[in-house]
Amino acid sequence: MNTKNSENLYNQALGFMPGGVNSPVRACGSVGSVPLFIDHTEGSKIYDVDGNCFIDYICSWGPNILGHSHPQVINAVIDTCKKGLTFGACHKGEIQLAQRIKRNVPSMEMLRLVNSGTEAVMSAIRAARGYTGRDKIVKFEGCYHGHSDGLLVKAGSGLLTNSIPNSAGVPKGYTDSTLLARYNNTQSVEALFEKYGNEIACVIVEPCAANMGVVPPKKGFLQFLRDITHKYNSLLIFDEVITGFRLGIGGAQGFYGIKPDLTTLGKIVGGGMPLAVYGGKKEIMECVAPLGSVYQAGTLSGNPVAVSAGIETLKILEENQEEIYSSLESKSSKIEQAMKKAGLNVNRTGSIMTVFFTDAKVTDYDTAQTSDTKAYARYFKYLQSNGIYTAPSQFEAMFVSYAHSDEDIEKTCQIISNFKK
Repeated sequence: MNTKNSENLYNQALGFMPGGVNSPVRACGSVGSVPLFIDHTEGSKIYDVDGNCFIDYICSWGPNILGHSHPQVINAVIDTCKKGLTFGACHKGEIQLAQRIKRNVPSMEMLRLVNSGTEAVMSAIRAARGYTGRDKIVKFEGCYHGHSDGLLVKAGSGLLTNSIPNSAGVPKGYTDSTLLARYNNTQSVEALFEKYGNEIACVIVEPCAANMGVVPPKKGFLQFLRDITHKYNSLLIFDEVITGFRLGIGGAQGFYGIKPDLTTLGKIVGGGMPLAVYGGKKEIMECVAPLGSVYQAGTLSGNPVAVSAGIETLKILEENQEEIYSSLESKSSKIEQAMKKAGLNVNRTGSIMTVFFTDAKVTDYDTAQTSDTKAYARYFKYLQSNGIYTAPSQFEAMFVSYAHSDEDIEKTCQIISNFKK
């Protein structure tokens, strides 16, 4: 495969950006590769600057559930651009998007639009602290909630990929109020509440972890979190930046039947544009300025172009939800079976999955870390050399889109089935 143009561009990028990239995992360092520079996309395909075509299972790390460059979404964005790129003021699209979100995620009685998942999570935690009058939060090892200072403690995603347990530049005081529990381990959570219960503002969790690789919750784990937060008058926050509208039209909370107090959404909700949301119970969100004393603001929040992409994407998902989500399940199941046929260890929930190169059953951060990342690098390079574009990290998810054709799935399954560990 010729990647000369990508290599040349990467060498140029190294002189301008740290590691030549604007998000660490893109550097492909953990798989010993050079990043591909993308020229254009369409449907299930992604094309690099050397003219190589790949079946794409990164899908921009999740947003492109409908595939790339969906014509209805693109047209909605173009129409909005003609009216102006940003207003810094209110517009009716904000209400229309909020209505669609609330209709499908009823726990979000009131919400606020922001620009990134990191911003949504940071703001939701601030609202939880403001509402409860408490400072401490509980997060789980291996769950990634963006790069705000107080949450970069044993996080997943790029931190796990690059073996960085924390981040330099974060003062110790910023994480003193962050308590760590083990994902899928009720005893670790109970111990924290027994010691700090009256000081804990909230528990934040990926309801289905997807940043230490895909790690589903054990049966009863999410209900336990709901019960213990109720018991101690703490709040439960679901970080659904990845799972929102991915595991179903109602997200993970609809999929698992658990109602959190606050929710963060990103990726799919913006239809491929920079947009995220946080929201929940009305009484909590009324603590946010200008109604309350919890301050959060943003010049580009509710950007009309991003909002139009989100509206159109959710409209398509709503109107075709039975067909889309059943199709995603069928396609994803076929890929999972091909992985198992090849003797691979795979975790899957809906249309997200991860192959782990370990003999252990991956149920938490510790078992995920037993993975052989060098073996994953061989797997990554094998797939890429056969025209499949997937995450350059053992600890990221593979995403299936509605645009993946039966032919795409058949070809993918055949390639995976022939992989030799």
